[in-house]
Amino acid sequence: MTKILRKERLSRDVYRMALEAPDIARARKAGQFVILMPDDGFSERIPLTIADADALAGTITIIFQAVGATTRELAAMPEGGSIAHLLGPLGRPTDIRAHEAPVACVCGGIGAAPMYPIVQALKAAGNRVAVILGARSAELLILEEELRAIADDLVVVTDDGSRGRKALVTEPLKELCAASPAPAEVFAIGPPAMMKFCAAATLPYGIPTLTSLNTIMVDGTGMCGGCRVTVGGEVKFVCVDGPEFDGHAVDWDSMLRRLGSYKKEEAHQCRLAEAAERLREEER
Repeated sequence: MTKILRKERLSRDVYRMALEAPDIARARKAGQFVILMPDDGFSERIPLTIADADALAGTITIIFQAVGATTRELAAMPEGGSIAHLLGPLGRPTDIRAHEAPVACVCGGIGAAPMYPIVQALKAAGNRVAVILGARSAELLILEEELRAIADDLVVVTDDGSRGRKALVTEPLKELCAASPAPAEVFAIGPPAMMKFCAAATLPYGIPTLTSLNTIMVDGTGMCGGCRVTVGGEVKFVCVDGPEFDGHAVDWDSMLRRLGSYKKEEAHQCRLAEAAERLREEER
């Protein structure tokens, strides 16, 4: 069991939790994630990026959006409560290098959470880091102040113009790519379509672009095959080969089709929740 030490709401349906996990806190690196099950026996396994960690305190931080049955269940858990199962750190750490030219980090929506430790690591390696933070509206922005505190430059954009520039994240990204010096490397994390268009924006400039993929995942060990993607014409498994891949080599269209495979089932989420509750009643 993993104790929930702190819980706070960051924006509409987005929550931050600090978990007591000393072994994971000591071992984790930027870019890695955990898989957890809130309830023993009824919850599904879900992957969540380690948004921060304190090795001395023995804690890790997760940030998630309550959009499905399991994330809503997690959001309802109180401080002092316990998560049934927690596995990690999983995945390959981000390849952090020092560059003479600046580095650009582009995050959309909840993508700010996995980007935060990457920005921390890039700064610790001596890089100048420009961050582009985007969301549909001001109320959906998260970690703006935290990223502003460590980034050399922060550009905020919203689709509706309610905060920062009214633009998509690709607009300031193209401006950075056309500047001198251009970014030595670009990191992009957010919705798949956003990452696809970020990779398309940097491709004409030949700037290496690393994207963190959020595919369907079950076991986190590469055995189930649910997270497979095609990268550079080869099949890769996000949980063990990633989660980060060359954005110019990812078959985005294939990945987007796979992500839509269970839309019909997801539409009946309430019926699944009712069935789970009936099973709970039978167990009592």
